Amino acid sequence: MLETLSLMGQGFINAITPLNLLFMAGGTAIGIIIGCLPGLSAAMGVALLLPMTFTMPPETGLIVLGAIYCGAIFGGSISAILIHTPGTPASAATAIEGYQLTLKGKAGKALAVACFSSFCGGLLSCISLYFFAPALAQLAMKFGSPEYFWLSIFGLTIIAGVASKSLLKGLISGALGLLISTIGMDPIEGVKRFMFGQASLYEGINTTCALIGLFSMSQVLILAEKKIKEREKAAKFKDKIALDKGDIKRITPTIFRSWIIGNIVGILPGAGASIACFMGYNTSRQFSKHKEEFGHGSIEGVAGSEAANNAVTGGSLIPMLTLGIPGESVTAVLMGGLIIQGLQPGPELFTRYAPMTYTFFAGFVLVQFAMLFIGLLGCRGFAQISRLSDAILIPCVAVLCVVGSFAIRKNFVDVVIMMIFGVLGYLFRKFDLNPAAVVLALILGPIGEKGLRRSLLLSGGNPAILFSTPLCWVLIVLSIIGICSPIFMERMEKKMVKNAGGDIPDESGDDPVRTTD
Repeated sequence: MLETLSLMGQGFINAITPLNLLFMAGGTAIGIIIGCLPGLSAAMGVALLLPMTFTMPPETGLIVLGAIYCGAIFGGSISAILIHTPGTPASAATAIEGYQLTLKGKAGKALAVACFSSFCGGLLSCISLYFFAPALAQLAMKFGSPEYFWLSIFGLTIIAGVASKSLLKGLISGALGLLISTIGMDPIEGVKRFMFGQASLYEGINTTCALIGLFSMSQVLILAEKKIKEREKAAKFKDKIALDKGDIKRITPTIFRSWIIGNIVGILPGAGASIACFMGYNTSRQFSKHKEEFGHGSIEGVAGSEAANNAVTGGSLIPMLTLGIPGESVTAVLMGGLIIQGLQPGPELFTRYAPMTYTFFAGFVLVQFAMLFIGLLGCRGFAQISRLSDAILIPCVAVLCVVGSFAIRKNFVDVVIMMIFGVLGYLFRKFDLNPAAVVLALILGPIGEKGLRRSLLLSGGNPAILFSTPLCWVLIVLSIIGICSPIFMERMEKKMVKNAGGDIPDESGDDPVRTTD
């Protein structure tokens, strides 16, 4: 216990260096800008700026990526409140009450509620990050080769099934990712596989290039095929972006309920912030003493949605850091950033690399304060950014994709790989396949392959070793649940959205799909 407290204290000392604070503020501001631009997503922003963190110390790079993540989740509420267009799917429920408050001339109060609730939800989620992650890492220390094989299977079934809303399409996405992960040298025997005579593929497909292509370049192609149209003007508001004591007292119970909801949803792989926001919104309406305000502009509705979706951020990092199981596309990209820095998610992050991990945790706490101050001070400016035309956005993102891919190894082949994955990502979206499952398969595929082959080598080819421990059976059961979970999750999300009377925005930036008559 004393050692943990010492690591926590040292983490804060390391996190408050001028360099970390500067990058923290910059990452948060960039995240908010990405979040408030309809059509962009947190996953895309993190993937796009991932190459920029390579030259930074690992802990600083992770803090920047975490800042972009948190900033983007909050940033979606700005356009949701002011132009009734959620910047990210995680702010879909916020648009219901937030825009009604704007129509009443209370846009400043709505933004203040969103910012304060996002801060509280994100800050409280750090509690679970500090106390649950080390305990789960201790469990992961008992994993051997058979357990790592089943862990990779569990991760693939969860993300492939849930994120696609279709079991078949999710598994197809995962299978394609596994096939791509076999490119390069055999990890056991050192034999060349599917390299097509390209020495640059010796170490396999560069994960960062794949991330940029699947999440960023594919988004460019999606936006480019549409007719360029001017977005609505952000509503002008004269009221102050501030809350009084009465407002804070009223939304506090809602924030605590939504924190618990968001944390649980975040820890469970495959759920995500878009579900959490509707769960938080519906719960706030059920417990409200002012139900008549819902649908006409309720600050409790805004608080419930924003506290829940920001509470997901800390919770979703727990399975990713301890088990290497990203709960959603953003944490899959963050996991890629960890691996690129030479860090493997798992127990080592809490033993060998504990100082760096706790510095990241401390930075994640400080990011919430940066988000609060930057959000409150810059909401009026960010509101104008949300109108940025796709005619400007498309070439800027495309250039960043090319420059970022080339900067990784100063190799033009990486740019070609990024473009190939950009086209693949575009086709995946068109056929409703799941880019996140492909990324996860690229990361988990080699881990699962090594686990399987080492297990069989140890047992002399006897597959019974894969069923030899209680942990193996636990992971097998979880994998079965993961395969069946898309049906349950889809029904739950439809029910939540129907009860809220809201829209589900598409990650691709398409118009929202109305779920109620």
